[in-house]
Amino acid sequence: MQSLAPLLSQTWFITLMAVALIGAVLSAVHHAEVIAHKTGEPYGTLVLAISVTIIEVSLIIAMMFAGHEGSQFIARDAVFATVMIVVNGVIGMCIFMGGFKHHEMTFRNEGTNSALAVLTALATFILVMPIVTISTPGPDFTKSQLAFAGIASFALYGAFIFFQTVSHRDYYLPKAQDQKTDSDAHADKPSNLKTGVSVFLLLLSLAIVVGLAEALNPSIEAGVKAVGAPKTVVGIAIAMLVLMPEGYAAIRAARANRLQSSLNLALGSALASIGLTIPTVAAFAIFFDLPISLGISSLNMTLMYLSFFIGALTLAIGRTTLLQGVVHLIIFFEYLFLSLVP
Repeated sequence: MQSLAPLLSQTWFITLMAVALIGAVLSAVHHAEVIAHKTGEPYGTLVLAISVTIIEVSLIIAMMFAGHEGSQFIARDAVFATVMIVVNGVIGMCIFMGGFKHHEMTFRNEGTNSALAVLTALATFILVMPIVTISTPGPDFTKSQLAFAGIASFALYGAFIFFQTVSHRDYYLPKAQDQKTDSDAHADKPSNLKTGVSVFLLLLSLAIVVGLAEALNPSIEAGVKAVGAPKTVVGIAIAMLVLMPEGYAAIRAARANRLQSSLNLALGSALASIGLTIPTVAAFAIFFDLPISLGISSLNMTLMYLSFFIGALTLAIGRTTLLQGVVHLIIFFEYLFLSLVP
């Protein structure tokens, strides 16, 4: 990385890396979709969710080990940003784009409501509980509290995966009438060879994404500092980077009138962001004695629970229109604005 330092100050090289990063993201989406088509729903959406989590964990841990100013908050900022981007940005854009094209879309509300309930509990465990515990001052867990929160989050995520893939798998499959109009559902499944190649290229694409994102991180931090934006914007930038594959795939599915797949992708990535990222980051923080602070501000807490409340109303009846997408997107823009001007 030291040998690249002179180049990382050049605008043309930063632009070239950004273009390469977008190319790697699109490649990851393509190969994840090949694997998803081979394995079928809802297993396919797990592939991309876990892939995105690998990217997020790698970036967060790398920044925590770097020990830059504010590194103890990077896990909190990235995870909270992931929740807000998914619940408002990605889901809002999927409903808006799909509603604009198809007028009204349907999905299985049994599964999406269950996913939102688990996400609300996970977010409360990790982002709110540090504020109200009294063993330590400020928005921090003790080591034992952090360990328990990590274990509880992993256990709850594991229970959700069992519910999604084994006991109630049909809750996450498209409705029968949607499957009839879904051309992808009737397309021939890829061969074992093609799937194996896609697995290798997916891993390669993810490795490239991680490497390029880490290389671009100093430029992101420098840009945030240059414009005088709060440090939390770095966490938002990380979340947007790692959610690019998931968000792009989810919006494509919504435009193809496959909102069930969009919601599986979006909510699955948010659940994995807490249920897998936090236990891993917590383990590294405890083992290597790294500082970590997870509690969010009262402003962010208000925005988060507003998002969950509106999300519960949106997912309650199993049908969506363009208006619901507009509501979520406005909340998302409010979140972005208040992140810059708290």
